[in-house]
This record gives sequence, C-alpha cells and structure tokens, in this order.
Amino acid sequence: METDYLESVRKQFEYYKMLGDKTFPQVPDEKLFWQFNEDSNSIATIVKHLWGNMLSRWTDFLTSDGEKEWRNRDAEFENDLQTRAEVLATWEEGWACLFAALDSLTTQDLGKIIYIRNQGHTVMEAINRQLAHYPYHVGQIVFLGKMLSEKEWTSLSIPKGNSQIYNQEKFSKPKQKEHFTEEFLNGSQEQNR
Repeated sequence: METDYLESVRKQFEYYKMLGDKTFPQVPDEKLFWQFNEDSNSIATIVKHLWGNMLSRWTDFLTSDGEKEWRNRDAEFENDLQTRAEVLATWEEGWACLFAALDSLTTQDLGKIIYIRNQGHTVMEAINRQLAHYPYHVGQIVFLGKMLSEKEWTSLSIPKGNSQIYNQEKFSKPKQKEHFTEEFLNGSQEQNR
C-alpha cells in the first residue's frame, strides 16, 4: 500500500509539472512576466515562488526543517527572472529537487515526523501538503497561460465539447487498474493537448 502511495504521488507531481511544461510554449516570452496589477503574480513570479518553496521543503527533507533559514520567501515575489530560459531553468531546478527527495524515500519513511516551521508532520502529511500546494499554483500558471496565449490555446485535458467522445472511448474498453495520469504522461491522449 505504501509503495503504491509513493508511486501515486510521484505520478501526480509529474502530471502537474507536465501541465506547466505544456503551458510555457503557448505563452509569448514577454507575457511570462505580465502582471494584472501590483498585487498579482506573473507566471515567472509563480515559478520563482514554487522554486523557493521546493528547494526549502525538499532539501534535506528528512533531516531539517522544511522552512530553511536561507529561504527568503518574500523575495520570491519580487521577480528578477529576465528571460524564458531563466524561468524554465528555475522551474526545472525546483522540480529536480522535489523528485530527488521523493525518489530517496522508502515506505519505512512515511510515518517519520518531519517539521515545517516547527510544526510536526508525518512524511506522508508533508507530501500531501505539497501535493495540494503545487497544483494550486500550477493552476494559476495554466489559467494565466490560457489568457495570455496569442494563438488558439491547445487544451491540456479534455477539450470543450469532447467529453462525450472521450467517455465513449473510455467506456468501450474493459475495466482496468491504471493511475489516472498514465494516459497524459505517456502521451496516449495527444489529441487532448
């Protein structure tokens, strides 16, 4: 069961990373830095915040507090990224840290207590906390991407008007045990992108 949990959360993190990966190419370079107003965040700023959170939470995951002394959370919202390449490198660095930590965990680690700002969490609770936090921000990236795309947006899930066709295809196959992300991560639903 615990092995299934670790495999499942990895696939879910991969899925949300993929949503961002497929959003970035649809947004013109300069619009990665667009803000609606002073209180809102650009895609680049959201990426910088995710990066800061990921490095803080997942570095020395089992042995140090998830809110590192070296983290400057407020600076994450002062965007200093200047180019698409910097945004993408920052995005990749954060996710690499997360996946390296996640891949180092064993089922025996799941019940261990770790701390985030001195609040104790089991490893499973800490993972679930981040699995709720990151999709929240990836959703913001996708939403901004849809608005800022200068060409027709390519859907990242079932396109509008295609639900019936999608469901017919699903129900035409025998029941099977498969993680919901498999078809998207393995590219079997390219027509939905």
